[in-house]
Amino acid sequence: MFGLEALDLARIQFAFTISFHIIFPAITIGLASYLAVLEGLWLKSGQEVYRDLYHFWSKIFAVNFGMGVVSGLVMAYQFGTNWSAFSDFAGAVTGPLLTYEVLTAFFLEAGFLGVMLFGWNRVGPGLHFFSTVMVAIGTLISTFWILASNSWMHTPQGFEIIDGRVIPVDWLAVIFNPSFPYRLAHMATAAFLSTAFFVGASAAWHLLRGRDNPALRKMLSMALWMALLVAPIQAMIGDLHGLNTLKYQPAKIAAIEGHWENHGDEPTPLILFGWPDMQREETRFKLEIPALGSLILTHSLDQQVPALKEFAPEDRANSTIVFWTFRVMVALGLLMIFTGLWGLWLRSRGKLFENRAFLHLAVWMGPSGIIAMLAGWYTTEIGRQPWVIQGLMRTADASSGHGLVQMSVTLTLFVVVYFALFGVGLGYMMRLVRKGPITGEGQEVVEGGPGQQHTPSRPLSAAEEDLHENGSDTRSERS
Repeated sequence: MFGLEALDLARIQFAFTISFHIIFPAITIGLASYLAVLEGLWLKSGQEVYRDLYHFWSKIFAVNFGMGVVSGLVMAYQFGTNWSAFSDFAGAVTGPLLTYEVLTAFFLEAGFLGVMLFGWNRVGPGLHFFSTVMVAIGTLISTFWILASNSWMHTPQGFEIIDGRVIPVDWLAVIFNPSFPYRLAHMATAAFLSTAFFVGASAAWHLLRGRDNPALRKMLSMALWMALLVAPIQAMIGDLHGLNTLKYQPAKIAAIEGHWENHGDEPTPLILFGWPDMQREETRFKLEIPALGSLILTHSLDQQVPALKEFAPEDRANSTIVFWTFRVMVALGLLMIFTGLWGLWLRSRGKLFENRAFLHLAVWMGPSGIIAMLAGWYTTEIGRQPWVIQGLMRTADASSGHGLVQMSVTLTLFVVVYFALFGVGLGYMMRLVRKGPITGEGQEVVEGGPGQQHTPSRPLSAAEEDLHENGSDTRSERS
């Protein structure tokens, strides 16, 4: 297929499925915490706007959670079908870590999710809030175990190799490996930012179309406070993560920077733009700033950054790809900081909800968190190549060895099914977003009780409402 080998198709298939999957857990993590904050503010202040927003976003959370579970199951199977050699070699480490996620995070979420989604007005407010908080904690625990497993593959420790297999000897060392704290903080923060800009874009979209109510204003305001506070923190976490990567995966940093060789004792320049050419072993058309690479990457002006030519060609990642994915992530991060600062300035002038240029920017920034997160994952995973476990197992040795035809057929099926299935799911989720929250007199208040309709508990209610509206329109036309 397109001149690619079976191994290439296996890698593309895993990258394709994880790219779809990671979107849903990221929004789930952010929305779960957002819902906990909304319900807590409602219980504390009694302001109905928080309750209305909870009802609105709980529907979107439910749809997103379901798609995340389905897409995640497929990935678990791929470890056995396409990467059986990896599972055989490292399963004693990765298997228990994923099991711990199920036993802690998934069971916690599943236990309280029903109360959270269907228990409004059926259980007491304290128990319902507790259930929402437990679901939010469950999403973060899930992130903990997944990142522990993935980070171990980048910076493995706490193991011995016995009879050709990795055997854990120190679980604390396995879990809290050198890159784990930075990856966990970076991913959790990315999820919060992705959700904040998604929520903010939804509010800005409605405001631009003339809808203006307290819920929309509260949505935009809370999202921008999150961007203002968290985006700079994410930049600082990224800097610490970069220092850690330089220490443990220097070849990755060299590929990200497109830095091929050092000259004497000169500090390393920062290449802003260029085109790393893997064949010619140089970055062409580069625009660089002298010594800035050393300052950013080592926090000094006399230390050099390792260069790609210091590593064997077979041990180098594809610099052409990671050079640009990293810059997409950084550029979007700077835009997030700018958006938060602009929002603060408008807020101080009392024009946050009226400035159309800013609202248009907020709408366009809606997918920025997701795109930046994907770019970050491509950077860290492609940058690890050719290793599936850094220094222990190469990706070429980890596959199941399927043929080209098998991989071509399965990849094609994945692409078709994923776009069809999750395309419908995403389309429905965006339909819910377009409906917007209902506040004030337009919000139907239900007393509750067995057998009564509970709008916030039924994420598919939007489809029923559309059917009722369409039916009413048809009857009107006939009359």
